[in-house]
Amino acid sequence: MTRVTTVPTSTPVKAPVRSQSQLSVAWGQFRKNRLAQIGGTMIILLYLMAIFAPFLAPDGLSNYSTSNITRFHPPTPVSFRDPETGAFGRPFVFKYTQQLNMDTFVNEFKPSTEKCPIYFGVRGDSYRILGLFPGNLHLFGTGQPDCKVYLIGGEDLGRDLLSRTLYASQISLTIGVAAVLISTLIGLFMGAMAAYFGGFVDTVIMRLVEVLASIPTLFLLILLRSVFPKEINPILALYVILGILAFINWGGLARVTRGQLLSVREQDFVSAAKSLGASDNRIMIRHMLPTMTTYVIVTTSLAIPATILTESGLSFLGIGAVEPYASWGSLLKQAQDGGLSSLNTRPWVLIPGFFIVFTVMCFQLLGDGLRDAFDPRKRS
Repeated sequence: MTRVTTVPTSTPVKAPVRSQSQLSVAWGQFRKNRLAQIGGTMIILLYLMAIFAPFLAPDGLSNYSTSNITRFHPPTPVSFRDPETGAFGRPFVFKYTQQLNMDTFVNEFKPSTEKCPIYFGVRGDSYRILGLFPGNLHLFGTGQPDCKVYLIGGEDLGRDLLSRTLYASQISLTIGVAAVLISTLIGLFMGAMAAYFGGFVDTVIMRLVEVLASIPTLFLLILLRSVFPKEINPILALYVILGILAFINWGGLARVTRGQLLSVREQDFVSAAKSLGASDNRIMIRHMLPTMTTYVIVTTSLAIPATILTESGLSFLGIGAVEPYASWGSLLKQAQDGGLSSLNTRPWVLIPGFFIVFTVMCFQLLGDGLRDAFDPRKRS
C-alpha cells in the first residue's frame, strides 16, 4: 500500500490596496478627458503668451510713425523664395507704399520691389517682463523703422495689430483671474461663517448680500469711472473698478455656500471635530469648505471668462482700458467704429474678438473636465 503525501501549498498574499486621495482620483479622471486637457493646455499657452508678450511682439505697445501714418496697414505675407532668382533663403517681406485712389480718394497699400529681410532676436523697444526683468530683445523683426512686419495687419494709427493684441492679453487675462479670485475667497468665507455660526452673523451677512444684489453693476462702474480724475493712470483706474466689481460680486457665491453648508454642519464628521476640540476656523476650512470643491470649480471656470467678457465690454464702451494701453475689448472697438468696412476692407481688426471667443471656449472645456473629474457620479 503506497502512501500519498501532499505538499502544502502556500496561500498567495494579496498586496495591500493603497487608498487614493480625492485629488489623485480626480487627476486620473481628468487625464481621460482629452478636450479638457486641450483646453487647459491652451490656457497655459495663453498666459505664457501674456507674460512674454513684450518679447514675442515685433513692435512696442504704442510705437508708430508720426510722419508716415499707415492706417489699417494690410497683412504683409512672409516670403522665403526670391522672385527674381527663385532661390530659397532668409524670410523677408516686401515694403508697402501708399497710393491715393483717385476714384475713391482712399489711400491704398501696394507692395513694392524693396525687400526687408526678417531677423530673429532683433533689438528694439525696451520693456520689462512682469515689470521686473528689463530687456529689449524681440523674437523677430526687420530692424528697420520704416519697414515693419504686419503679420495680421495694422490698426487705425498704423501700429502693429499683433503687438497690440499680445500686449492686450496681459490686461484681459490678468483681470479675469484676479477679480474672480478675490470674489471667490470672500464668498466662500462669508458663506461658511453664515452657515456655521448662524443667528446674528447669518442675518447680517444675508442682508449684506441682498444689498449688494440690488446694486446695478454697469451703472455703478460707469459712475465710478466718471468720478476719477482725468490725470489718473488708466490702468490703476481699471484695476480699482474691477476690484470693486469683484468685491460686490461675492454675494451669489456666499448665498449658495451658506445653503449647502447648512446641511454639512449637521454631519457626523463636523460634530466629531467639535468634540475633539478643533477650532472654528479649522472646522470651516478643513472640514466644511472642501465639500464645496466641485461647485467652486464649476463656478470659477464660468466666472473667469465672464469677467474677461465684462472687462472687454467695459473697454468696448470706452470706460475700461484706454490709450496708450489696450485690451482685447478696446481693440475690438475699432471694428465697431469701422462699420461694414471692418468686414469688407479690413477684416483683420476682428482678430482680437477671436482671442476673446477662443479664451472663453478653453475655460469652458477646462471647467467641464474638472467638474466631471470631481463628480463621483460621472467617474469611469
